[in-house]
Amino acid sequence: MSVNRVFAGLGSALALAACSATGSGGEEVASTPDAATPAADGTEQSPPFPSTYRPYPGEPTALVGATVFDGAGGRIEGGTVLLRDGKVEAIGTGLATEGYRVIDAAGKFVTPGVIDVHSHLGDYPSPGVEAHSDGNEATDPTTPEVWAEHSVWPQDPGFTRALANGGVTSLQILPGSANLMGGRSVTLKNVPARTVQGMKFPGAPYGFKMACGENPKRVYGGKGKMPSTRMGNFAVNRQAWLDAMAYMKDEKRKRDLAKETLAGVLEGEILVHNHCYRADEMALVIDMAKEMGYRVSAFHHAVESYKIGDLLKENDICSAVWADWYGFKMESYDGIPENAALIHNQGACVVIHSDDANGIQRLNQEAAKAQAAGRRMGVMIPDAEVVRWFTLNPARAMGIETMTGSLEPGKMADVVLWNGDPLSVYSRPEKVWIDGALMYDAFDPKRRPVSDFELGQPGEGDVK
Repeated sequence: MSVNRVFAGLGSALALAACSATGSGGEEVASTPDAATPAADGTEQSPPFPSTYRPYPGEPTALVGATVFDGAGGRIEGGTVLLRDGKVEAIGTGLATEGYRVIDAAGKFVTPGVIDVHSHLGDYPSPGVEAHSDGNEATDPTTPEVWAEHSVWPQDPGFTRALANGGVTSLQILPGSANLMGGRSVTLKNVPARTVQGMKFPGAPYGFKMACGENPKRVYGGKGKMPSTRMGNFAVNRQAWLDAMAYMKDEKRKRDLAKETLAGVLEGEILVHNHCYRADEMALVIDMAKEMGYRVSAFHHAVESYKIGDLLKENDICSAVWADWYGFKMESYDGIPENAALIHNQGACVVIHSDDANGIQRLNQEAAKAQAAGRRMGVMIPDAEVVRWFTLNPARAMGIETMTGSLEPGKMADVVLWNGDPLSVYSRPEKVWIDGALMYDAFDPKRRPVSDFELGQPGEGDVK
């Protein structure tokens, strides 16, 4: 295909930059090397599938006069945010703007870029047909050896919808939840690129998807194999961890892709993201993690986290939740819309996530719904704290909070200018920057990304 058509809707300059996302382009982002892979002889070799992401070209930009939510709980009225060389340079009031492209943001709102900790874009892309169903390697209850990035289709139109409609600048792509151990996740910058490596967030640690409860026991019990019960789930998990420990101690070990991933978890280099609904199971997983020597970074879906907020706080575990999904299977029956507010009220970490190609386009609205449910029961949570639920808190759960998630000098200039209060259903992104590059502008058709797959299709480049 013509490289100039990869993401034609961004205009020729941006399209060419997309095509060079795996070569030259903007300045390369400094990255923390991925964990080295042990070779068969015990030496280390360069990590496979390294990030080749480079930011698109940007310009010094000043957003002036906005209500600024910094993502870390702060709110500034009439604030100014300065972006330069792909970073947040300064945030405050009365800042000098000479030498910047000045954008009048009076009456508007600025937040960090929206981050989704739980997405399957690219692995279950649109159109949602069987040929695109690449998120679950449902052939064995433990498949730590698979990596979600090897299924990501960069031309999924869902990426551009998440950017334009939801202000999403970074997202974690997870394997599905059919397996107890589903494999590695990958964190992406939400930019057009020809390859997944060109989207891969530099320096982000890998995640490891685990699942407990109904899904694994249904999938494998239905095949007449273990696990078919919750106790079978835990038995299979524990044995897998024990086998990984034995592998790590074997000085003559040969490469084993599954055990390399498990070793990375046990060594703290790969973060665990555990699909789990019921409070009692989350408590058991915490005990298993202590027994085996790993840590859970976040429980996902976690509709009963409100029952064990103190336990989650004590163990520094985030809960990635929906605003109000419940009742679609037995383990979700006790989900309540006040879940997020009650978790927050107990001092634990709340993340609003999507698990859905449509939901990712309105994480801000989902957070507002959860805030409103808390308000109705008397739990008052300031707007600036709620913004953390879809900015800094997911960054924390994904291990990228030192690089993005809040508007702090030196962090990536991942920024959204909203045309109104982001916690209002009537507001939407007006402009979105990723590493200081303007990637979406509601008033500029050339800055409305369209994937090559969409060209000539009905609804090409739709935004709400």
